[in-house]
Amino acid sequence: MSFSEQRFDVNLSILFTELPLLERPAAAAAAGFGAVELWWPWIDTPTPPQAELDALRKALDDAGTRLVGLNFYAGRLPGPDRGALSVPGVEAERFRANIDVAAGFAASVGCTALNALYGNRVEGVDPHLQDTLALDNLVLAARAADAIGATLLIEALNKPESPLYPLVSAPAAIEVVDRVNAASGLGNAAFLLDLYHLSMNGEDLAAVVDAYAGQTGHVQIADNPGRGAPGTGSLPLEDLLGRLRKAGYDGWVGLEYKPGDRPSAEAFGWLAT
Repeated sequence: MSFSEQRFDVNLSILFTELPLLERPAAAAAAGFGAVELWWPWIDTPTPPQAELDALRKALDDAGTRLVGLNFYAGRLPGPDRGALSVPGVEAERFRANIDVAAGFAASVGCTALNALYGNRVEGVDPHLQDTLALDNLVLAARAADAIGATLLIEALNKPESPLYPLVSAPAAIEVVDRVNAASGLGNAAFLLDLYHLSMNGEDLAAVVDAYAGQTGHVQIADNPGRGAPGTGSLPLEDLLGRLRKAGYDGWVGLEYKPGDRPSAEAFGWLAT
């Protein structure tokens, strides 16, 4: 199965970042993409003014791009944070304040996948306390997602780049997916399978695909090393995506890679090969 048979969307929080946020959907459309995804764009606030939400919705509509993935508030990302929902105190409160805002915005643009980054371990805080807080908040997020017909995504990151993040393997993320589904009774939590992160952890990517394709709600890719476009590293991304399709995954594949030293619009040549 070739790249041409995949459904790709562009992550506008890592590609086209040389442009203001509201110009990125049109740039993605000009590059040939009808679908995009985003990290939470307002890193300083979980509850931006309605006018800013409306402006982003208009930019997506005007460009004819569909938002197919959105992160809940996750703190400073990019930056030192890796989510907020398991971090006691202000950050967990910010996550809870964001749940209905993010779900409401997703509903307004037809987005049906919401990613909840778990958050870093906090020095001096009992990991069990963080995990209990996380489950409570993830169940709230699952309910909000379910109310708009959306999937709640749980992502594994990689330990070299996120040493304080506890979900640094596919099994660790799947365990949380199962725990949330059991606690909520909704069954709408799923795995966000990011081939770059899993490769950085040294996992057997083909084995992960075979084991967890049925629990995968979204896929993201970048090559390794370098987190660049497909073909800039050594990962067999075309083969792995084909394997995912054959295993039953028919969803979107998010392009979450760095464009390098060139403009983002020039970072898609691999699609023509």
